[in-house]
Amino acid sequence: MLNIEGLERLDPNAPVVMLNLMRFHTRSRDGNGSGWDAYLRYSAITVPMIKARGGTLLWTGDAKAIALGPHAGNDWDFVALVHYPTVSAFLDMMTSEAYEREADPHRVNGCAEHVIVATSEAYSKFKTS
Repeated sequence: MLNIEGLERLDPNAPVVMLNLMRFHTRSRDGNGSGWDAYLRYSAITVPMIKARGGTLLWTGDAKAIALGPHAGNDWDFVALVHYPTVSAFLDMMTSEAYEREADPHRVNGCAEHVIVATSEAYSKFKTS
């Protein structure tokens, strides 16, 4: 469930990178392929929505192993970093009728768990200022 209250405490005009942690169902809940297949359908819809709001996919990858920290509950399948120019842009996408109607059902069908952490930049080798 989207934590609107927590996101509204952030500066709405600040850039944000969303750390996405996903664990997939073996089979999509709608019976249409695997959880990964459902997530690919979700991505095909959301990536244009992200780009339309000035955002970009920075990085995605398979989660391979817990290197440090508790293993229990941290067996993620996939990780993604998504940059949005503002927190408001993220909220606009996530609360849009198109997202809720067209994209989110695929996410729900594919993901057994999906955690998104809003981050602010402390350091980046890509920083321009």
